[in-house]
Amino acid sequence: MKNITVLYVEDDEIARENGIEYLENYFDTIYDASNAIDALSLYNTHKPDIIITDINMPKINGLEFVKKIREKDDTTQVIITTAYSDKEYLFKAIELKLIKYLVKPIEEKEFDEALKTCIENIKSNNTNIVNISNDTLFDTYNKTLITNNEIVKLRTKELDLLSLLIKNKTRYVTYEEIENYIWYDSVMTKDALKTIIKNLKSKLPKDTISNLSGTGYKIEL
Repeated sequence: MKNITVLYVEDDEIARENGIEYLENYFDTIYDASNAIDALSLYNTHKPDIIITDINMPKINGLEFVKKIREKDDTTQVIITTAYSDKEYLFKAIELKLIKYLVKPIEEKEFDEALKTCIENIKSNNTNIVNISNDTLFDTYNKTLITNNEIVKLRTKELDLLSLLIKNKTRYVTYEEIENYIWYDSVMTKDALKTIIKNLKSKLPKDTISNLSGTGYKIEL
């Protein structure tokens, strides 16, 4: 992590100082700004690997700041911190390919997990946003399915199955793998699996999930 650089943007001076002190436990190079205008200047000069920014800032808010970044850069890892949990903000956050939308007060474990995901994505050059179709996407980190800018509600097992298929998108996931992952504490029946597959298919674009008889299922991306 010593080679990873971070830009931390927070208008509250005490919160910014505390945040920098915490980040220094993980990273050697941290740039900080109290507003988006200064942050843009720092971004253009240093091209940080990770940006952590608050939404509620003067002049330009955090989402507008990230939008300007995304106009020319899809790879920088971004974490948004905010006091808001409004759906409108969440949709905008997902559209901007954020790693995490963290609502204050932020739990240390949740923040650490977001940073870990950023680091893993940098190392593997991955993104947490999977485009299933032109109007459907899945945020693998925040476990959120979006279709036509609306959140699609998934039951726990549907969400687990979708995550498993996407994680192994290059191949068919076997029935045994599905049972071990989703029914780890019970027994999978054919009817139970068929029901979950049917329900999940109804919430995804047509022909997104294919079946190889006697083998398992695959997501077509």
